[in-house]
Amino acid sequence: MSNKIKKINLNHSFIFFFVVNIFCILLFKFNNLNISSILCLILILIIGVSHGSLDHIKGKKLLALLNIKSTYIFYLAYILISAVVIGTWMILPSITLILFLIIASYHFGKEDTQFLIIDRSYFTQMLYFFKGFLIILAPLYFHFQETIAIFKLLLVDNEVFYSSLNFIETNKVIQIGIICSTLSSIFLFLKNFEIKKFVIFLDYFSILILNYFLSPLLAFTVYFCFLHSVRHSISLTIELDPNSVVNGFKVFVKKALPLTILTAISSFIALYLLSNSYHLDSAILKIIFIGLASLTFPHILLEYFLEKNEK
Repeated sequence: MSNKIKKINLNHSFIFFFVVNIFCILLFKFNNLNISSILCLILILIIGVSHGSLDHIKGKKLLALLNIKSTYIFYLAYILISAVVIGTWMILPSITLILFLIIASYHFGKEDTQFLIIDRSYFTQMLYFFKGFLIILAPLYFHFQETIAIFKLLLVDNEVFYSSLNFIETNKVIQIGIICSTLSSIFLFLKNFEIKKFVIFLDYFSILILNYFLSPLLAFTVYFCFLHSVRHSISLTIELDPNSVVNGFKVFVKKALPLTILTAISSFIALYLLSNSYHLDSAILKIIFIGLASLTFPHILLEYFLEKNEK
């Protein structure tokens, strides 16, 4: 990770923390201000999804490392994995949701922190998971019933699943999880200590503040778009042109635009079809979370195999 990326990401954490506080104070002061779910969907489609829109370039790089010449294999595998995730969610929603939350926790923790960490030990990977787990735990802690309502809208209707959630709520499992997440941030901060790694706590408090003041959907949207996705996009921008961030951003937008537009069109077609059977907000939640799951699984697999083969 170049020093330029580190410096920009450090500044980004400070700016995000400052803006989050201002944004939440304004929403708290003007509590009648309502931000619709359709706006959350648009932000995720424009800013959130775009950070994975260069996967086709990474896919070609992986194929080259594996000495595979046909690029159609990558596109076929990527689409097939996405389709399998959606199909599995329809058949086994509870299991798929749990797997998605586990994988997403690790992904969020790693992507948001690895620019500060050199070590790649299994212990560090575990710390990444618990750090990212805060994204899942915070809405459950501050807005338990509202978060459960989202789970129900995602087709999860399993008595054992909800019995487990009730057990989690009554036995302070969420609080224990948040303590574990807090300890993971402390360990990551102290590991190969550098004062600049204090930004880990800025991200930690930003997530807590967002979930305290905002609804689960809005809190996730702000985090996913403006912390997680922007941070990943910054890294891609600098990789595309290390000498000019402005030019790198232009190249990034140009390369990311086709898949971003394709994903947006597919999402709105799905939204139109679902809106015939579900309330608009319910349809949007399905598009956001089931759609993100279908993109997250192949995205993470690609990152894993690329990193493994580059070694």
